[in-house]
Amino acid sequence: MGKPKQEGPLQYDLEVPAHTLPTEDVLQKLAVGQDNGLSDNDVKSRKDMYGSNQLDEGPGVQPFRILVHQVANALTLVLIMAMVASFAIKSWIEGGVITFVILLNIVVGFFQEFSAEKTLGSIRALGSPSARVIRNGVSQVVPTGELVPGDIVELITGNSVPADLRLIECINLETDEALLTGESLPVAKTAHSTFDKGVGAGDQLNIAFSSSTVTKGRAKGVIIATGMNTEIGRIAAALKKQGSKIRPVKRKEDGSAGIHRHAQAWALTGGDAIGHFLGISTGTPLQKKLSKLAILLFFIACICALIVEAANNFSSKNEVVIYGVATGLSMIPASLIVVLTITMAVGTKRMSKRNVIVRKLDSLEALGAVTNICSDKTGTLTQGRMVAKAAWVAGRGTFSVGVTREPFDPTVGEVTFRASAPCDTATNESLLDASKLQSGGVARETAATERYMNIASMANVASVTLVDDHWNVRGDPTEIAIQVFASRFGWNRHGLVGGPDDNDSGEWQCLAEYPFDSDTKRMSVLYGRHGPSREKWASRWVFTKGALERVLPLCINIQDEHGHDRPIAEDDKKRINDSVDVLANQGLRVLCLASYEWTEPEIAEYGEIKRTDIEKNLTFCGLIGLYDPPRPESADAVAACARASINVHMLTGDHPGTATAIAKQVGIIPSHLERLAADVSRSMVMTAMQFDKLSDDEVDKLPILPRVIARCTPQTKVRMIEALHRRGCFAAMTGDGVNDSPSLVRADVGIAMGQSGSDVAKDASDIILTDDNFASILNAVEEGRRLFDNIKRFILHVLAENIAQATTLLVGLAFKDAAGNSVFPLAPVQILWVIMATSGMPDMGLGMEVAVHNIMDRPPHDLKTGVFNKELIVDMVVYGIWMSILCISSFVLIVWGFGDGNLGSNCNNSYSAECDLVFRARATTFVCLTWFALFLAWEMVNFRRSFFRQKPKGENYRWYHIFYQWWDDSRGNPFLFWAVIAGFVTIFPTLYIPIINHAVFKHKGITWEWGVVVVESILFFAGCETWKWSKRIFFRRREAKSGANDLESPEQGTALGGSETNEKFGD
Repeated sequence: MGKPKQEGPLQYDLEVPAHTLPTEDVLQKLAVGQDNGLSDNDVKSRKDMYGSNQLDEGPGVQPFRILVHQVANALTLVLIMAMVASFAIKSWIEGGVITFVILLNIVVGFFQEFSAEKTLGSIRALGSPSARVIRNGVSQVVPTGELVPGDIVELITGNSVPADLRLIECINLETDEALLTGESLPVAKTAHSTFDKGVGAGDQLNIAFSSSTVTKGRAKGVIIATGMNTEIGRIAAALKKQGSKIRPVKRKEDGSAGIHRHAQAWALTGGDAIGHFLGISTGTPLQKKLSKLAILLFFIACICALIVEAANNFSSKNEVVIYGVATGLSMIPASLIVVLTITMAVGTKRMSKRNVIVRKLDSLEALGAVTNICSDKTGTLTQGRMVAKAAWVAGRGTFSVGVTREPFDPTVGEVTFRASAPCDTATNESLLDASKLQSGGVARETAATERYMNIASMANVASVTLVDDHWNVRGDPTEIAIQVFASRFGWNRHGLVGGPDDNDSGEWQCLAEYPFDSDTKRMSVLYGRHGPSREKWASRWVFTKGALERVLPLCINIQDEHGHDRPIAEDDKKRINDSVDVLANQGLRVLCLASYEWTEPEIAEYGEIKRTDIEKNLTFCGLIGLYDPPRPESADAVAACARASINVHMLTGDHPGTATAIAKQVGIIPSHLERLAADVSRSMVMTAMQFDKLSDDEVDKLPILPRVIARCTPQTKVRMIEALHRRGCFAAMTGDGVNDSPSLVRADVGIAMGQSGSDVAKDASDIILTDDNFASILNAVEEGRRLFDNIKRFILHVLAENIAQATTLLVGLAFKDAAGNSVFPLAPVQILWVIMATSGMPDMGLGMEVAVHNIMDRPPHDLKTGVFNKELIVDMVVYGIWMSILCISSFVLIVWGFGDGNLGSNCNNSYSAECDLVFRARATTFVCLTWFALFLAWEMVNFRRSFFRQKPKGENYRWYHIFYQWWDDSRGNPFLFWAVIAGFVTIFPTLYIPIINHAVFKHKGITWEWGVVVVESILFFAGCETWKWSKRIFFRRREAKSGANDLESPEQGTALGGSETNEKFGD
């Protein structure tokens, strides 16, 4: 929630509305320059004055709601019922202890969940929208909440306007203000007009309003209002109220409704309230599933209590009731939901440190199940720091740029020239003179070169400027590289237009702009060239650049050596395509440049001209090849994906040759495709046109889905996701543009780019990569798998413990004293102690366990099965039954093995001499169960590997290491280690402090019985280790058998085989 704005006039408040003032006056009153923006000190002082740029979205983390949630859940209700039953039969000690446990559980749970909610809130803040601003003369990206009045903001298509802006300059800007005005059509904006004070928000065309979306063009503006002081903030303040939680009544067309419809609405409303109360209708799918499990355990607890009563002929004696209470309590996994919440909070925090912001908690559960990653190339697999390496000027020749370590400095790096196309390598190269090059002399030598440089410089919105001997760049990496290349020839756009893009004082002026998007794959601008009188245009030119497939078909001419047009011939097209192939095979991204002189009559509003009327009858002027080197970590990340049975697909807008070259470099496809089966090789690399021509049936018949799709469109991405889903795959998709939103929503995990991504794409995504790095996707998958394993760990630990307690007590019904009453082997307070001491903190420690060494060397888990797979269910039963067998045997051994079998009388209520044997047996059983539960937490660190050797054997491993390696391994998770130690230590006061042992825990301090405990503990470890050993044998044999079947399968063929099974399980 933003800081409230101070009352009274502020230093930078405007006396009159900004839409009535010229741009210069607004900048002057806000004390800011449009080129340098605010300084850091200005930002700090204004933020202290105006607060954060955030709408009042409510109270945020609500302590009262969290407190209610601690009380209003099925598990706490079981404790409350047990408390009521204890007090009803005047069992004050048990009732008091249960009351204390309830209060302790609520307090601890409250602070844990409160901390988790604050952590999640801070993580969500990291994923909030960002804006590009100019501060200290440098363009930088900052969270929208950090913006202040006076900040200079840059907008491009797809951005959400972060605050109310007075536009300074704009090119073909249109914004969607439906949220503000209800107007369904985009509104064209202007920067240099002013309007009357009384006009409404919809007619303030020089203002871009907060929360509107840029649908076309680009602009620069100065912030005039932030947070609740914006136009949308005022509306939010006026409409601020809670939405109704009451289901509407279904009515007839005349508005009437029968009584049954009112009853239906109230029943549904009541069902919603109960579902929310019990947690089965809120939270992530796993949280809902565990809430349903809690309700199931609630009913099982009631059934267990009923069994106890039935075994004692429904007696109302205090002993029987207390036994029933104890059995019901044994089924309570008190810490389950809280530990899950904390584990997820810790997981999101860990991910944020690894450059992954989680927007939707559902994705935490989904990441570990990802089988296929569909990734963009530019800036994700590659560095996004492009350099123009080659430029073919039609009619002139090819310019090449040498190696440079300063991609943004146009004065660094040699430029050579040869008078031929890239496909003709027979001619020699000559080094160009640097001074002549940078003065513009080379560009002016021929009309063909000048025409080419005009396109490179002006069909381009990037900015490359020299400020204090440092080159500052702003814009898209592709356009920056082209603008730097033009600047090498002294042809920077700022020099041609005379300053800002909408400036009218330069030689050229932008009349209309049609931005690049992933559908058209080209950008066009219409520029006017001033005549001597500056009253009318000397000439007007259309400049276009884009993908060859989208520009060359629009070309009817090609320029000659004099820069004149001549009809383009088939030989010209062949030479163009051959040159593109040569450049693309070098890993260069190739763009086509074209132009023509626009000779239509002059009009008042050039922005109203349709794109189709501009982009036609073009003249081909040349090609430019850009090199974007792969990130150093991309190849290792792709290889790691292969080991993790995750297929990587590159979906890029680049030329097939460029995409293939980069895909080979990073390992997405083999270096020698010709060695694969013919049908597989043909399917490995496809263009979007080839892929989209196939029907769904034809796509499904492909031996393998394409690893590379070039010239990809947004619709192709959607079709790819659908094809993967039909093959049973679980897909993640990256995206950064507005048009990528459908594929991000359709994917199982939508991944937006934090640096280059549009706000629309971020809103549609599940996670955001703050560094736009493919390797960070692998980090997210690894964290997702680790989190999934940890959730399985503590769920298995909790439920196995519940089974052990309940089974022990139910079998203990057979232990009856002289009066015929069952004597419980575990007292109610003992059970509560085991639940609190051995469940809560150790389970939280299991939630913080580090990833196992081979977590990325195994296939993804099946999200349909979820955490409750067959292995977990069987483990839960085996561990639970084994613990209960040992607990019962310890009780039997003390009473009948070493004792005389006397169960005394009334030993469930109080201590007496004849109950001494029962109290000792009960203490032994209690210690055994406590130790078993603590040891089980350590055993859960790895589901199959031995506790005594949790890591693989190293080169220096010796057989005797088994005696102490477990000590080093167990300390690898300090939280779990000290939680287990605390459980060991705290058991002694319960045994030996007078009154507490007899009156509260219903047991007695033990002596020689410790020998039984030690032996039982050894047997517990032996049983657990034997079970894990048998599991290892079973899974090895199953994997060997599965591998043999795969080798015998005719579909296997190669490492990049040809089956839907390969697609699903990682080829």
